[in-house]
Amino acid sequence: MRLVECVPNISDGRRPEVYEAAAKAAASAPGVTLLNVDPGAETNRTVITFVGEPEAVLEGAFRLAAKAVELIDMSAHHGAHPRIGAVDVVPFVPVAGVSMEECAALARRLGERIGGELGIPVYLYEFAASAANRKNLAEIRTGEYEGLAEKLKHPDWRPDFGPSALVPRSGATVIGARKFLVAFNINLNTLDKRLATRVALDVREKGRIRRDEHGQPVLDAKGNPVWDPGILKSVKAVGWVIPEFGCAQISMNLTDLDVTPLHVAFDTCDERARERGLRVTGSELVGLIPKSALLDAGRHYLAQMGRSTGVPDGALVQIAMRTLGLSEVKAFEPEERIIEYRLAGQARLVSMTLREFTDELSTDSPAPGGGSVAALVGALGAALAAMVANLSHPKKGFEAKLVQLERIAVRGQELKDRLLGAVDADTAAFDRLLEAMRLPKGTPEEQAERGAAISAATVAAIEVPLGVLEACPEIIELCLEVGGIGLQASRSDAGTGAQVARASAAGAFQNVCINLPGLSDRTQAATLLKRADAAWARAQELHAGAEREILGGLRSAAEKS
Repeated sequence: MRLVECVPNISDGRRPEVYEAAAKAAASAPGVTLLNVDPGAETNRTVITFVGEPEAVLEGAFRLAAKAVELIDMSAHHGAHPRIGAVDVVPFVPVAGVSMEECAALARRLGERIGGELGIPVYLYEFAASAANRKNLAEIRTGEYEGLAEKLKHPDWRPDFGPSALVPRSGATVIGARKFLVAFNINLNTLDKRLATRVALDVREKGRIRRDEHGQPVLDAKGNPVWDPGILKSVKAVGWVIPEFGCAQISMNLTDLDVTPLHVAFDTCDERARERGLRVTGSELVGLIPKSALLDAGRHYLAQMGRSTGVPDGALVQIAMRTLGLSEVKAFEPEERIIEYRLAGQARLVSMTLREFTDELSTDSPAPGGGSVAALVGALGAALAAMVANLSHPKKGFEAKLVQLERIAVRGQELKDRLLGAVDADTAAFDRLLEAMRLPKGTPEEQAERGAAISAATVAAIEVPLGVLEACPEIIELCLEVGGIGLQASRSDAGTGAQVARASAAGAFQNVCINLPGLSDRTQAATLLKRADAAWARAQELHAGAEREILGGLRSAAEKS
């Protein structure tokens, strides 16, 4: 799937009938999924997040803009957040299968349409910018709405699209393509905006103007102020007070999480606040966030505690939430605020209880069947490898093996999650194959369409168990390794993991083989069978080693006792 995220910020956060109508307009475009609507009364601004295929998102963004400029009058707008127009900023963000260049093209197409059809001045920014001085959103917003009339008169600030004169009701719109931006606010134990601003100047990349001993700005040879950069790269920050929260905040935009992750921004603000006699009491995320940002934070804080980071994603998210204090000023619901959780479809089978899954399996329905069971069993093997590593990690005497144990635990979790996904994927692939077989075949065109659908569904029905099969040798290796270096009291758990991984491989291999005859492309079938044979042979070889090392060792110890 090709996915683009769009995160328009509109200049109204106090009238639900306005921001809900704008969000509804975006969601009315076919193929758009509305993820989040996050209004702020003090900022008088709402962040709306939606995703979809590129063309769907483009249409949704235009419909939102049309509705917002119809309902918002900027000449009467007041709020704490910098703004330049009713539809203040519209960024396109690549999520999956889409390049930044494609998102920049979407931005230009939307800008041309809004400028032409809605008659609004439009500036392009970030990766869609038409000039170097327009890359930075803050520079485009300089002077805000109140200074826009004069700005538009300057040749350097002629809009990229639309009229070169102020439209009092709508102001201007800034459209662009950017990396995933996280709006992250740090809460302080003060209501003093000046103190929050000082911390913001400490940490933001731009820093602060250098001043002499008399408090006057230091100028360079050209008469321009000299700036002392702040601590954190790819961070924009201001200090403000939010009376409804009863605190001042350092309001930050983290524009590149690879450069400054969430936890680094939080910890740095905490350090600078303490140096100024302040305390950070928590934080607030505005809009949605990639799961990886919270997983990285969770791992960081677990590592600080000296604990293994090879734990389930849910545990990492909870550690991050508690440490960052994400629910201090408003509840942070992972299912609503983490983008991958919002996009994920309901995993029907893995959401069942053990009893429900086994009962479902035992009915006369052909799916779930052996493929789903093979995936589940493999996931259990990976989980056992992670379990033994995590049990061993904090124990005395294992200090020299911590790096190995953590690697095993982390990789075990990754393989576990992959194979759990295959439990539902295998059943879904089988269902698609049945649907393809039911397609009409009365005409040559229908026969061709049905044949193509069956071929595609057959490949999917092969690739899911093949993926399970190819994961199993690594799971056996992990079990064998952790059985040798981990707690001896848990060697049977590692051995069980190796045994069930071998069973998973056998089951998956059989599911590959039973579907291969249905693949009309025999060259492709031969390639897939070659992969399956190699993985099955490797799984058997490793399993034989695990039997000798773990099962044999346990049997020998039992006999001697």
